[in-house]
Amino acid sequence: MGVKGGRRETMRILVTGGTGKTGARLAARLRENGFASRVAARSAAAADGSCPFDWTRAASWHHALEDVSAIYLVAPAIEGDPAGIMIDFVRLALERGVRRFVLLSASLLPAGGPAMGQVHRWLQQNAPEWIVLRPSWFMENFSEGQHVTTIRQENRIYSATEDGRVPFVSADDIAATAMTALTCKTPLNRDFILSGGELLTYDQVANRIGDATGRAIVHHQLSPDQLAVRYRSLGLGSDHAQMLAAMDVAIAAGAEDRITTCIEDLTGQGPTSFDTFVRSNLSKWST
Repeated sequence: MGVKGGRRETMRILVTGGTGKTGARLAARLRENGFASRVAARSAAAADGSCPFDWTRAASWHHALEDVSAIYLVAPAIEGDPAGIMIDFVRLALERGVRRFVLLSASLLPAGGPAMGQVHRWLQQNAPEWIVLRPSWFMENFSEGQHVTTIRQENRIYSATEDGRVPFVSADDIAATAMTALTCKTPLNRDFILSGGELLTYDQVANRIGDATGRAIVHHQLSPDQLAVRYRSLGLGSDHAQMLAAMDVAIAAGAEDRITTCIEDLTGQGPTSFDTFVRSNLSKWST
C-alpha cells in the first residue's frame, strides 16, 4: 500500500526546478490532484501561477516563498558545489514558516556526502519535516538527456560503466513519489532510494532500444578520462564532468546493483518497466 495522505492546505507547494525532468512532471501531478502549487524557474512566467526564480539571486527567493508550506528542492545547474546556496535558501524558508522539504538527491549520495549529501544532512539536523529522494539513474537520460542525440544521430550510447548494472528509474515515478512525500499527512523524516524494477547494463539498454527501433544501437565503452573529456566538450564544467565520470566508475564497480521497493512503498504502484519506457519514447529516437 502507498503512504496515505492528501492534505490540501491553503498554502502552496513550491516546486523548484519546475521546468526540469521531475519538476515539470510533479507540477502537473499537483495541479491534476487539486494541490495549490507554484513553479519556480528562471524561465517561469508569473501569469500562470509560476514565478521567476534564480538560485544565484537571493532577491528572487522572497516572492517564491510567499504562502508556501512545502518545497521540492532541485539543485541548481551551477558551476561548483550548490549546497551552500541551497542551505541558505532553506534557512530563509524556515524563517518564512515553511515546514516540509523534499530534496531530490541521488542514490550514490548519502547524508553527509558531497553536494546534495550536505543538504541532506542539514535537513536531517534542522528541518521539522523532511524527505530525501535518492533515485538511481533516470530512464529519461536516453530520451531527453545526454544520450538521446547520440542514439538518434550516431546509433551509439557512450559510458564508462563497463558491465555494471543499473535499476533505471522513470522520472514519472520520481514525480509520483515526490507528490506523496510533499502531501502525505504524516511527516516521513527519512530518505528513500528509488529504483526501477530491473537491473540492466548499458549493453542491454542499447539492445532494448535497438530492437524497438529496428536499428543496431551500440554501447561504446570509454575510459573515465575519455568520458570526462566528452562531457567537457558538451559544455559541462571540469568538476561536474569529473563527478559524472566518477559515478560511471562506481556503476562499473557495482554501486547501483540493487533494487528497492521504495516507489511502491510510497505510491502503492510498482515502478515503470524499461520496456514500457522504450515503447513510449520511440519517436525520440527517430532519425
